[in-house]
Amino acid sequence: MTQPSRPIRAFTRRALAAGTALLVLSGAALAQAPIVIKFSHVVAPDTPKGRGADKFKELAEKYTNGKVKVEVYPNSQLFKDKEEVEALQLGAVQMLAPSLAKFGPLGAKEFEVFDLPYILPDKAALRRVTDGALGKRLFDKLETKGIIGLAYWDNGFKEMSANKPLRMPADFRGLKMRIQSSKVLEAQFRALGAIPQVMAFSEVYQGMQTGVVDGSENTPSNMFTQKHHEVQKYITLSDHGYIGYAVITNKKFWDGLPSDVRAELDKAMKEATVYANQVADKDNADALDEMKKSGKTTFITLTQEEKAAWKAALEPVTAEMAKRVGKDVIEEFQKEAKGGTQ
Repeated sequence: MTQPSRPIRAFTRRALAAGTALLVLSGAALAQAPIVIKFSHVVAPDTPKGRGADKFKELAEKYTNGKVKVEVYPNSQLFKDKEEVEALQLGAVQMLAPSLAKFGPLGAKEFEVFDLPYILPDKAALRRVTDGALGKRLFDKLETKGIIGLAYWDNGFKEMSANKPLRMPADFRGLKMRIQSSKVLEAQFRALGAIPQVMAFSEVYQGMQTGVVDGSENTPSNMFTQKHHEVQKYITLSDHGYIGYAVITNKKFWDGLPSDVRAELDKAMKEATVYANQVADKDNADALDEMKKSGKTTFITLTQEEKAAWKAALEPVTAEMAKRVGKDVIEEFQKEAKGGTQ
């Protein structure tokens, strides 16, 4: 067999050396490639959740010195309400901030305690729950689902909207009201004589516009950014329920992160949570003002007697849901909300 000539052998050695150098460089480049976190959510960027997600992106990239890149996808760009939690479990996204009602259909029915009408008197009571033992215990229940709970984020208290005035419980009779998938919310509207209809958040505006639904419940910031006030004649300032979110991540992804990176992301999440919860009150107040200024919908403020009638009509929902949510969970929630005393 003829041996390659000396120039060819020299070229081959140089090529191999160059190839090895390229492989080393490629390996170094791969080692330095940022960890990508896809953070998907279903609301507009200028909502409390949207602002919180953007703040987390800013802080996470800053504290990890570029080791992490956070890609935020708002407005259901990647997944709708019904799809996003499964997408997280499958690893298609790494982070979500779904409303607390989403965990009931997942099997963690205890989270539906947050949906019970008039269970929270104010935000201070809420913070005692989310920062307390029950808040942690609820997050622990998600780990068997392949999910880790990172933080609780506020939105705010819900108002009712419809194309007719809603002053008394009887005014709901026969109305088709959009809800998130939640047995508690189903029971709430049935107690009022309405017909609950599960619908993705991104489809609500069109549903209202075309008459598929007659109304819904939501926070002012969600109503305003989705322009619900343009297709609803009345908004009742009922403050009957609460919408909050749990920022969650895929457990396998989170556990697989380098410990130093995870520590910096924890720090970023804590600061983003403080920020998100601070802006929630302001965003809702601003949204309410803007909707009032638009003149496109009429606002109804309940009298004490009317609100008492709402509470009386909705009171049986808590007893009805005790078996599903857990009587012990409801009692612990109420105890923590009141500051530890019954």
